Amino acid sequence: MTAHGRAVTLAAESGTGGILLWVVLPYLSLAAFVLGHVWRYRYDKFGWTTRSSQLYERRLLRVGSPLFHFGILVVALGHVGGLVVPESWTEAAGVSEHTYHVLAVVLGTVVGVCTLGGLAVLIYRRRTVGPVFSATTRNDKAMYLFLTVTIGLGLAATVAANIVGGGYNYRETVSPWFRSIFFLRPDPDLMTGAPVLFRLHALSALLLFAVWPFTRLVHMLTAPLGYLTRPYIVYRSRDARLGTRPPRRGWERTG
Repeated sequence: MTAHGRAVTLAAESGTGGILLWVVLPYLSLAAFVLGHVWRYRYDKFGWTTRSSQLYERRLLRVGSPLFHFGILVVALGHVGGLVVPESWTEAAGVSEHTYHVLAVVLGTVVGVCTLGGLAVLIYRRRTVGPVFSATTRNDKAMYLFLTVTIGLGLAATVAANIVGGGYNYRETVSPWFRSIFFLRPDPDLMTGAPVLFRLHALSALLLFAVWPFTRLVHMLTAPLGYLTRPYIVYRSRDARLGTRPPRRGWERTG
């Protein structure tokens, strides 16, 4: 079948809305994520920073930052395992679908609550601590909004489908659709039949990745490896003597 014929078939099966949401939008999001980082690194290297506010407040930061960062790391690893690794691979490794499902739901719920809780502490800190709030830009506020909506929808989908509801195996729909994007054979029918919360979570994640390069989330791709090899910084005084006090005996300058 030609590319035109495949497009007509997809449009007939999923409708124009399905094609736009589950075929066009993923590629637009992926292009914005990759090209946005390239553009940002080339033209805004000095803006490639976390704009740390640790100097303004540390008590709340010591609670919210570890909760969020360690939580989001485990969430990301869980998504890689659930979306990238096929169900047949885990079964071949001796992990049954029931065991995987229970571990994913329990760990995902606990880690999701921790991540959302850490994010809530960070947002509360931004809003209530004066200097931190003054250093918060509109870009930061939009970033927090995208993060909150995406994480909240993901946690809600897990709880509603697997704890409140009768369970849902996203590895039969969402995961194959995700992999089909990278195989250049997108199948929107897999997503049109998924529960609403899973679809909303996927859409919010696509939007988050599209705006990612234009926020301070770019620090995720940064590692301070240069600190290991950079030379020492040498400070020299321009004064005739060191400091304002007269030098103690035995410490006079020579020459």
